[in-house]
Amino acid sequence: MSIATMRQALTGVSGVPVTAYDKNGEVEPRSTAIIYRRVAMAGIHNIVAAGNTGEFYALTVEEIRSVHEAAVTGVDGKAPVTAAIGRSLREAVRMARDAAAIGASAVMAHQPVDPFAAPSAQIDYFCKLADASPLPMIAYVRADGFNVEDMARLARHENIAGIKFATPDLMLLSRAISASDPAGALFVCGLAESWALSFTAAGARGFTSGLVNVAPKLSLAVHEALASGDYDGARAILNKLEPFERMRTKYRNGANVTVVKEAVTHSGLNVGPVRVPGLPMLDESDREELFRLLRAWEAAGDIQRHGEAPVDTRAAG
Repeated sequence: MSIATMRQALTGVSGVPVTAYDKNGEVEPRSTAIIYRRVAMAGIHNIVAAGNTGEFYALTVEEIRSVHEAAVTGVDGKAPVTAAIGRSLREAVRMARDAAAIGASAVMAHQPVDPFAAPSAQIDYFCKLADASPLPMIAYVRADGFNVEDMARLARHENIAGIKFATPDLMLLSRAISASDPAGALFVCGLAESWALSFTAAGARGFTSGLVNVAPKLSLAVHEALASGDYDGARAILNKLEPFERMRTKYRNGANVTVVKEAVTHSGLNVGPVRVPGLPMLDESDREELFRLLRAWEAAGDIQRHGEAPVDTRAAG
């Protein structure tokens, strides 16, 4: 996929599906493909395979490839598939090449989690990875400590389609956008719907979402409102989402994926618990609070339960 086409997709919603596990805790490719099919059929603009909501750091490199394959099968060409990559630079380069071989459209590079990583060297990591990647790359910037020139250096790399900006430092975001070539990488809100209004006001375009696993209609409604400049309309939808997103922040964000996976299971597809160190399952009180919210969304027509037919993953290996 060309850089220009990928940047256009990034102006929309970048959905991050969950990874399904079987009763033994192993990646279940058929159910995982079903999840990706759901998100694609809902009209999500860009679909990120094995991202944080897909438990990237709890998966082995081999399992990540399995999720990428399930994503390509499930999406079936209905949207770009952006394969999440990362870890050591050498591992990330191999992941990028594997992603290209299985038919992904782009890659998203997770920021290195090395506790001794220097900010400028992390930019070097992204740039070296983009140099080696056969696919357009999105750089996932999550930590603090970067400056305007760091961001501008990323934005002008010819193979970086976008920067997933996932810190609440809106002053840095605004200054970085002003300092960067408008024809360069697109700055995307990496903190999902809750921050999308503020990020859009600062100049970012598009946002990431785990909500798409549960209520893609609401996620797309936020995007439509922001794209049309209807900030009041967007705020009204965000108020509806607030209890769900706030629940995900419990336990220092340890329940982030847990809430999403329990909501997906509530919809009719059992995707298994979250792997540690995430919170495996909600307690009964939190689960009942979540289910009350989901029932209200169902009554309002914002979500629906699903009966699923299996997805043929044989072509994905």
